[in-house]
Amino acid sequence: MIHEDAPPMHVHVALVHHPVRNRHGEVIATAVTNLDIHDLARTGRTYDVHTTWMVTPLEQQRSLVERIVGHWRKGEGQTYNPIRAEAFARLGVAENIESVIENITEESGKRPLVVGTGAAVQENAITYEACRRQIASSTGSLLILFGTGWGLIDEVMDSCDLLLPGIEAVAGRNGYNHLSVRAAVAIILDRLLGNRVHDPP
Repeated sequence: MIHEDAPPMHVHVALVHHPVRNRHGEVIATAVTNLDIHDLARTGRTYDVHTTWMVTPLEQQRSLVERIVGHWRKGEGQTYNPIRAEAFARLGVAENIESVIENITEESGKRPLVVGTGAAVQENAITYEACRRQIASSTGSLLILFGTGWGLIDEVMDSCDLLLPGIEAVAGRNGYNHLSVRAAVAIILDRLLGNRVHDPP
């Protein structure tokens, strides 16, 4: 459940398939998955994300996303499942991160604040609460980058305006930290945008 007053900032999410790392640290492009497209579209719409972006330099992969989006926006899916169609109305596809930033800048008239995420990020990261307060009290747009594979490369992280800490599910950690990117997106959006009316004082 989302807080009743929508944040002044437009929040965007980008699932980045390149440039990301594989387990050996090499720069790769990962494949877009149908499950990610559907789940992130639904999660983004639930948390009132302005646009959820699928970012890949591979033309065939972008065409795949566009076909799926078209099915739900204009095809049989629009009448078969209007709720799913509403989620896909806020899903976009881009060739690279720069194109996403340019699109947001053109739409809003101002470059978005770019926020990087990663499972191991701890140093130089702001708290989730500080980012939540900034969203609630600022104007403009905020773009949150999520990496597939083994995460965003260092150059992308270094270029971000802010970094969020890695998700620590259990205090002190338990030696295992391998969430799916779909789970990480949902957890982080809930921390930043979710309803806190019922939280203890």
